[in-house]
Amino acid sequence: MADPFDSALDLLRRLNPKDTARNVGLLCDLAPQLTEDLLESVDVPLGVRRCRKTGREFLCCDYNRDGDSWRSPWSNEFEPPLEEEGVVPSERVRKMEVRANEAFDVYRELYFEGGISSVYLWDIDDGFAGCVLLKKSVNPSSKTSGSWDSIHVFESQDRHRTSHYKLTSTVILNLGTNTDTLGSMDLSGNMVRQVEQDMAVEDDGSHVINIGKMVEDMELKMRNLLQEVYFGKAKDVVGDLRSIQPLSETKRDKAAHREVISSMAR
Repeated sequence: MADPFDSALDLLRRLNPKDTARNVGLLCDLAPQLTEDLLESVDVPLGVRRCRKTGREFLCCDYNRDGDSWRSPWSNEFEPPLEEEGVVPSERVRKMEVRANEAFDVYRELYFEGGISSVYLWDIDDGFAGCVLLKKSVNPSSKTSGSWDSIHVFESQDRHRTSHYKLTSTVILNLGTNTDTLGSMDLSGNMVRQVEQDMAVEDDGSHVINIGKMVEDMELKMRNLLQEVYFGKAKDVVGDLRSIQPLSETKRDKAAHREVISSMAR
């Protein structure tokens, strides 16, 4: 008999990536015992909440969640407040978290010209771990929309004057349009990549710089791959299905081409 969790993941892989968040919720309703495993294993478009203390928006994921509350990276407090004290990083890791949020806020503005970014760090036995979240949504019109969600989860294991970083990055892309002239189109998908690297460390500030370089390089590579795979392939398919030239002109060009080939053969 198939494992219920594997069956749920297999089902999600066959459904429209655009509806992943909704489908995960439905699966959690059908099989409540799988809720924690699904939320930890399946990447969904990031949610957005507002920090009551600072008034700034932040991104929600499983890494800053405690029950039905999410920790704000700006105030280090949970929204909505918890009845009991939630899990927060140590003082050293929290200082790195603050610096990382400042750095990626600049990165977000330079690369995305808008959107929202959030960085969360937590302690592990031989170092620290964390995630960098970036989200940009656009709605040029009521019938056109697009969103980019990138989730970068990493571990940093301390060594002598160096640190070993392991980065797992996920990009969720969703583009949609529904107009009278173009019709309905939905281009959705996700991409996952991993990389490991040893980098020199002088102090805690070096960790922020190293993580920033790794995330920047990974996003650049994934952005180029998405452009080639998604947009390039979609352009080829549309070009084969739909001709801009009238059919009569296309037939005339083909006939002229055949005549030239025949003349060369004679």
